[in-house]
Amino acid sequence: MSAIYNPHLDDQLAAAQLPVAKQFIDGAFVESASGQLLDDLEPATGELLARIPRGDASDVDAAVTAAWKAAPSWGALPASERSMWLYKLADGIEGRFDELAVLESRDTGKPLSLARTMDIPRAIHNFRFFAGAILHEEDRALHLPGALTYTQHKPVGVAALISPWNLPLYLLTWKIAPCLAYGNCAIAKPSELAPLTANALAEIALEIGLPAGVLNILHGLGPEVGQALIDHPRIPAISFTGGTATGRRVAQAAASRFAKTSLELGGKNPNIIFSDADFDSALATTVRSSFANQGEICLCGSRIFVERTSYFPFVEGLVDRAKALVIGDPLADGTQLGALISAAHREKVMSYIALAESEGGRLMCGGGIPTSLPESQANGFYLEPTVIGGLPFDARTQQEEIFGPVVTVTPFDDEREVIDWANSVPYGLSASLWTRDISRAHRMAGQLDAGTVWINTWLQRDLRAPFGGVKASGLGREGGHDSREFFTDAQTVCVKIDL
Repeated sequence: MSAIYNPHLDDQLAAAQLPVAKQFIDGAFVESASGQLLDDLEPATGELLARIPRGDASDVDAAVTAAWKAAPSWGALPASERSMWLYKLADGIEGRFDELAVLESRDTGKPLSLARTMDIPRAIHNFRFFAGAILHEEDRALHLPGALTYTQHKPVGVAALISPWNLPLYLLTWKIAPCLAYGNCAIAKPSELAPLTANALAEIALEIGLPAGVLNILHGLGPEVGQALIDHPRIPAISFTGGTATGRRVAQAAASRFAKTSLELGGKNPNIIFSDADFDSALATTVRSSFANQGEICLCGSRIFVERTSYFPFVEGLVDRAKALVIGDPLADGTQLGALISAAHREKVMSYIALAESEGGRLMCGGGIPTSLPESQANGFYLEPTVIGGLPFDARTQQEEIFGPVVTVTPFDDEREVIDWANSVPYGLSASLWTRDISRAHRMAGQLDAGTVWINTWLQRDLRAPFGGVKASGLGREGGHDSREFFTDAQTVCVKIDL
């Protein structure tokens, strides 16, 4: 997967004229039924970036009607034809690569370099992966004397897909691609804090002529559009990525009407480093897993446990590298840390830094708002990368999800101790483990409460593998065959054979 990047930033900015976002329902852009609008602020400047519809239950009803109207014909298409449409969507994203990268950077505050190397390439790959996967699916057939039993997977019909603001196009396409691939129509709700690449995806769907009603994209607030989606009696499946508290409400609403749910929720992920690890590799990757995307990735390793014999040199290296990270304009060359998504979110993250100090934690670096920003960025939502030491494993700062550029570091003495500490939180999304002892690595992986365990690496993904969390980090799995299981209903057919 590759793309040719435009080397001229001015050209990229000219290409990324900000759209006037509208609801995308039944293959057309339409105004919201309410006629009301929401402000979309640019995190790097704090200024108005765009305005989007404030959707409501009427928009949801219209999208549900459109999706069910399209569902029978879309679900009846051969897999090869649905595959063709997914490839067209992928090509459409790749054709607007530079524009989408700039939109994603401006809408979220993330460095443009990250949008180019992670967000937009992954969105393309999501469509291409599932476009290929559906061409190789197999169903089981069982033979008994006098009968043939086989299984077929039928689309659920329509699914609600609700995605967060931190990886907007990346995570939205992770849901849309399998939903469409397995014969369903989608009603997707991006976050109101980062809606612009979702709007651009709707433009691409319109440009390629995707059949009306197959993909519907609704903008609005979670308590309004989101709640109407999860409550709607004609939506049989809900895929949600976001915070654990909201996920709990989604699960409760879906359970009351027996809707299928896939929930990928919060994380408080341990990063465990033994003294026999490759020091340089562990340190470089830990800096990345701590502060990538301003720490606004649910898979970031926010609790760093270092074997005591290596603790001081490792922390020294971590602090030095954190201090050296370049903070500033996300669109500028060389920027490594951009702005947090909103003023409110920065206040929340900073409240945890204050909490850590009240709990006896020691700020090793960071903790404040950068003072050396240019005037154009002075009102942006920036925060220094922060490393905190001296906290017990059960301090609130070590137990609760912060979702920002803030990590804690703690020494440990033995394997059993660090497993207990790693598993002490309510979450269980991912874990990272650094050691050259392969027996220890396999042994510990099985003892960690985590849906994904990375050994001597971080954020490497094979889309064929199941992805999801345990405990308060979610329910269900998606990816590869697991996505088919979620977006379809297995039906068993038994045929009597006269002997």
